[in-house]
This record gives sequence, structure tokens and C-alpha cells, in this order.
Amino acid sequence: MTYFFETYGCQMNIAESASIEQLFISRGWEKSECPEYADIVVINTCSVRATAENRIFGRLGWYAGLKAVRSCSPEAKNKSLEKAAEYVKDGPKPLTLVVTGCMAERLLDDLKKDHPFVDYVVGTYAKKNFGKIIDEVEGKLDPTLIDDSEKYQFAAVSYEPGSFSSYVPIMHGCNNFCSYCIVPYVRGRETSRQVDEILSEIDVLSKYGVREICLLGQNVNSYNCDGVDFAELLKRIENRIKETDSSIGWVRFMSSHPKDLSEKVIDVISKSDIICHHIHLPVQHGSSRVLAEMNRKYTREQYLETIAKIKKAIPDVSLTTDIMMGFPGETDEDVEETLSLMKEVRYENAFMYYYNVREGTPAAKMKNQIPVKIRKERLQKVIDLQMEITASEMEKRKGSVEKVLVESVSRDNKEELLGKTERDERVAFKASKDLIGKFVTVKINDLSGNTFRGEIL
Repeated sequence: MTYFFETYGCQMNIAESASIEQLFISRGWEKSECPEYADIVVINTCSVRATAENRIFGRLGWYAGLKAVRSCSPEAKNKSLEKAAEYVKDGPKPLTLVVTGCMAERLLDDLKKDHPFVDYVVGTYAKKNFGKIIDEVEGKLDPTLIDDSEKYQFAAVSYEPGSFSSYVPIMHGCNNFCSYCIVPYVRGRETSRQVDEILSEIDVLSKYGVREICLLGQNVNSYNCDGVDFAELLKRIENRIKETDSSIGWVRFMSSHPKDLSEKVIDVISKSDIICHHIHLPVQHGSSRVLAEMNRKYTREQYLETIAKIKKAIPDVSLTTDIMMGFPGETDEDVEETLSLMKEVRYENAFMYYYNVREGTPAAKMKNQIPVKIRKERLQKVIDLQMEITASEMEKRKGSVEKVLVESVSRDNKEELLGKTERDERVAFKASKDLIGKFVTVKINDLSGNTFRGEIL
């Protein structure tokens, strides 16, 4: 039997899809090349923005058509379903459709009622039941209601077969309740994973030959399990990697909340040769007034103080961020404050977006909502400035010698390999394919867009 995953949203969703995939693999299922040929399709959804949900609703319409073709073998009425019609020319081949993730949690009852062709709607806390769903699809159990009890369970391993990089969830949920964010409502309050479970997963990933791990959580800096905080967890992970002669050479983490990034964590990173000197620290905005309305719990000044501490302790640090423009009540002066903060910090890169009204959050009810046209104009200013800063900062890197993790053959030139640096920068260079999955030393010679070009040493 075959499975197919369609995953939307954050890194946590990617990790959770990978952990569910391990269940299918352990039971002898194979990955389908496309949804048209799969026995079961799992759509892992995102609720962070309305646009994400609208895209998924559109996909559900397509899957309704696919299920109709698969179940009764009619002539395909559009080109997107011709492949499925050809697949069932000798008779019906039923498709089981599962919708999971944050959107499933938020719209649990409505999704099943409004989209009856969906076989299972699996909320955030019910993912532990995927083994039972597989049994039902295989005919080993009669269909039953899925238990959606409020207790999150971490998967043992979140590994994507064949990958040299892997996510390791260390906590779930969020306690911050930023006024624009739906995450605490669909993922619940913070739960930290047991240290021994995290270390055990790292041991397994090392056996798979994984070279890089990224510790995941909605706010990794607030990790706390049985008195072990995030700084101590980082130390224990580094010690475990060194003690076991692990294949893992780099440790990253995301996301970080600025109010919880402690000096202890900064100190641990500064002294480590395994924890990457790359910190993604979402600022969201440069105006203290807007930050207060966002309920971010820090000011512009406090954020810049944290940045100063990071740069002093880790001179070679690479900083990236998230920036949101067009929050309700934002003024032209607030926009200028954001631009000036960007100039001061000089992020190497940023995820930039405009405020998207999210039903069920306090910000959705705020007065002075900014017209979309103005939101987009303000966002463009931020994008233009960041592109200038990124180009300038990357230009300074020419001539440097970097440790690079080789990931794949370049899509643009089959004679070149593509890798990334400790600072999460892309590098293309000519080398033998047998270096894929290994660390190499590369001299940076040139820059093409946001990709460095170099030569192996």
C-alpha cells in the first residue's frame, strides 16, 4: 500500500509529517510519487494566516474530484484528473483522505461536516492515533471515533528518509498569546519534551547518518523540563554528540522569543563548536508602541540590548528575523522606526510579511485596521531595504573560507554541488557527487543573487 503527504506551514508541521511517515514505513507502506496513485493522502495543514487556509480549502476541492474519479472511474473532466482516470481504468481504487494539523484542530467539527469526503479529521492532540488509522485503512480495525484528548505526545523520531538534516521537536505549544497569532489556540500551552527522549532521538538520527539537527519549538528559549532549561539542554546535547562520536556536526534551533533569550544561552553558543553561530530572533516590529499592541512583552530598546549582547559574545554571529508590517494602528513613524532598527542590526536575511487578519485573535477586533494596499506598500519598503542589507553583508563574505554541508546536486548546473554554511547561506561549487552528505571546506569567490559560488579546498 502507498501513502502521500501534502504539508503546509511551519517547520513543526514538517517534523510532524516526517514522524507520521515513519509509522507508514515501519508497517511496510511505500511512498507514492503523486496523490493520484496513493492509497492514503495526509494533508498536514496550517492556520497561521487565512491565506494558508484558503489555499487548503482549494486543495480540498481538488481532492473531492480525485476521490470521485478514484471511486467510480468516470471520464476525467479536466486535465488535472486525467492521471487518476487512467489509474482506475480497470476498476475503482478507493482513496482515504486525512486532514490533520492546526487547521484541523481549529475547524475540527466544521471540516468533517462541510467536507464529508474527508475520511479523518485529526486535531493537534490526536496525532498519536495515526497507527490506529493505518490499521483501519488496512482493514484490521473497524472505523471508530478518533480520540482528541488534550495531551500532546511527542513522536519518537521525526526523520525524513534520506535527509542529512533533521528536525528534533523539543517542545510544543505557546504561552505568549501575541495578539495577532492563532498558534496558542490551536497548539495549546507549552509542553517541554523529556531530555532523555530528545537525546535518544539524536542517537537514532546519528545512526541514520544525519549531519545537522534543528531543535524545534514555538519558543525554544522557554524550554524547561524537570529543572533543565534551554541552556542546559544545549550543553547536554553537545556533550552527547561528542561522547558518542556522532555523525552530527551542527545543531541549530528555532524559533526564539527575544524576551526569553538568556545570557546563559548566548554564552553556551559562544563557547560551542557544534551549535551554529546563527540565531533567528524574530523582532516583528521596530516600534515599542506597536510591539506593546502585539503583546510581544519587550521594547525596541530591550531587543537591541539583547542584540548587542549577542554580537559582543559571538562576533561572527549571523542574525535573521521576522518582520510584520501593517499591524492595526501602525503609523508612518512606526514604519520608520522599523527601518532604522533594520539598519542598526543589519540582519543577513529576514522573513517579511504584512499583517493578515486572523479570526479568533485579539488583533482581529482592533480598530484602525490598515488597508491592504498600504500594508503592501509598507512591506515593500522593508523588503527593498533588507535586499540592500543582505547584498551588502554577503558581499563582505567574499574571500572567506567556510565549512559547508553538501546537500545535493545543483539544479542549475549538474556539474556543481549545492551546500550550506554554518550561517545557513547557500553555496554552489564543482565537486564529486560522492561528497553529498559530508562536510567540506570551501573558499567563497563570488556571489550570484543570494547564492555564493566557491571552490572546494
